[in-house]
Amino acid sequence: MSFEHLQADVVRLLEHWDAPTAELNDVREEYLAHLAVHPDAVSRDGVSDHLTCGGFVFDPRLEHVALIMHRKARLWLQPGGHFESDDAGVIDAAVREVREETGLPVDVANAMIVDLHHHQLSAAFGRCTSHRDVRVAIVLDEPAECVVSEESDAAAWWPVDAIPQPTDPDLPATVLRIRDLLARRAGRSSAPAAAPSRS
Repeated sequence: MSFEHLQADVVRLLEHWDAPTAELNDVREEYLAHLAVHPDAVSRDGVSDHLTCGGFVFDPRLEHVALIMHRKARLWLQPGGHFESDDAGVIDAAVREVREETGLPVDVANAMIVDLHHHQLSAAFGRCTSHRDVRVAIVLDEPAECVVSEESDAAAWWPVDAIPQPTDPDLPATVLRIRDLLARRAGRSSAPAAAPSRS
């Protein structure tokens, strides 16, 4: 798939995405407006304010989330990154990034868009001035261990109610909101997380 087709894919997904909050719906509309005037918005070589992808991976009990220590940002964050021209689609790109950065056995069939996040970047990111994340959530069928990749300094499972520092200020609340959304869809209660499991 080319960047042109990836851009068409993200437009299609966002046009049909039922945002869970009014705030996220506003962000969705901002993304669509940005995509409408920037035909290169999904390429890292296009506009400096471009779209990226990421994935929140939860264990089967929805008690832990997989995070990486991002090498450039120096923060604990969800895995993610830029789109590649050979990605089969937006969700496929997010799944690829999760596999590359955590080694977890995630599958496209289990992934769904749950969040959008537009954030400014430091000079460490070069020509990229800001990223407009399209984020998916994935629940593993079986427990699995994280594997550290070349793109991060650490990869680990963390309790959903004990996100490590330093991190993005929005991340703890975002993780809990997504966990609660997944729990409701699965017909579960939002139980407190268990003790840390960081392997």
